[in-house]
Amino acid sequence: MDIARIRERISADMTAVDRIVQSRLRSDVALINQLGHYIIGGGGKRLRPMVTVLMARAAGHDPQDDRHALLGATVELIHTATLLHDDVVDESAVRRGRETANQIWGNEASVLVGDFLYTRAFEMMVEMDDMPTMGIFSRTTNRIAEGEVMQLMHVHDPDVTEARYHEVIYRKTAVLFEAGCRLAAMLATDGDKAMMDAGAAYGRHLGIAFQLADDALDYDGDAATIGKNIGDDLAEGKPTLPLIHCLANADHASVGTLREAVENGGRDDIEAVTQLIAQTGSIAYTRGLAEQEAEAAEAALQAFPDSDFRSALSELARFSIGRNH
Repeated sequence: MDIARIRERISADMTAVDRIVQSRLRSDVALINQLGHYIIGGGGKRLRPMVTVLMARAAGHDPQDDRHALLGATVELIHTATLLHDDVVDESAVRRGRETANQIWGNEASVLVGDFLYTRAFEMMVEMDDMPTMGIFSRTTNRIAEGEVMQLMHVHDPDVTEARYHEVIYRKTAVLFEAGCRLAAMLATDGDKAMMDAGAAYGRHLGIAFQLADDALDYDGDAATIGKNIGDDLAEGKPTLPLIHCLANADHASVGTLREAVENGGRDDIEAVTQLIAQTGSIAYTRGLAEQEAEAAEAALQAFPDSDFRSALSELARFSIGRNH
C-alpha cells in the first residue's frame, strides 16, 4: 500500500501544510534554521498532518478555509519537537536512515530547538483564536511529556506490565493523533460532539495500531528499510510489547536471559532474545493487537459520510499495520 497515493488525494492541502511548516521554521538564529530544516527534511511520512487534514475533509471542511492546513502544520511541529527530545533521551544515533540531529549538533542544541518548535506551535494555536483548540493541544502536549517520563521510568525494568505499556504508547503516540482528528472534526462541524468523538476514536486507535506495528518491526523488520537498527528498543533497555509478551510466556529457563537483557540493555543478547520472541509468538501477538486497533479505527469512520477522504482514512488504518517501515 503506497502512502504517496493517499497523499495525492489531498496534495494541495499537504502543499499548504508544508509551506506553513517551512515558513514557521524560520528564525534569525542560524542554528535553529539549520537544525530545524534538517529534521523536517528527513523524509518522514508526514502521517500526522495527513491524517488531520483528511479527517477535516472527511467531516466536510471547506478547503478554501485554510485553517485545516494550519492545524496540520501545528501537529507536525509538535511531533517534530518530540522527535528531537526523544533522540536525546534515547541517545539515538540514527533516525530515518540518517544521523540524528543530536549526533551532528549535540544534545544541547537539539533540546533547545525542540523547545523552539513547541513554542512556535503554541504561537500558531494562538492564531487560531479558539480556546477549545488551545485547551486540547495544551492537554495533549502535557500528556506526551507524561508519556516520555513514564517510558523513562520503565527503562531497564523487566517487570513492566502490558497495561503500563499500553498507557505509555497512548500518551507518547496515540494522543497526538487523537487530538489532531478531534480538532479537525471540530473545525469542520462547528463542534458537533458526536463527530468529534468519532474523529478522536479514529485517531486514538490509529495511533495505537501504528505504535504496535512499530514495536513489532523493531524485532522483525529490515534495518535498511525501517531506517534504524534492529533491536534498538532492547539496546536502550525498553521493554515493548513483543518483549513483555515473551517474558510472560517463555519457559522458566529463558526468563532469566530475557530479564538480564532488559536490565543490562545493549546488543549482546539480541540474537537470543529475537529467537525467544519468535518461539513465543510474541510478534504475531503484537501484530494481532495492532490489527484489532486498525479495525476499531475503521469502525469509527462509520460516523462520517461516504467519501474519497473517508476511504483514504480507512486505507491509512490498513497501511499503519501493513507497512514495512
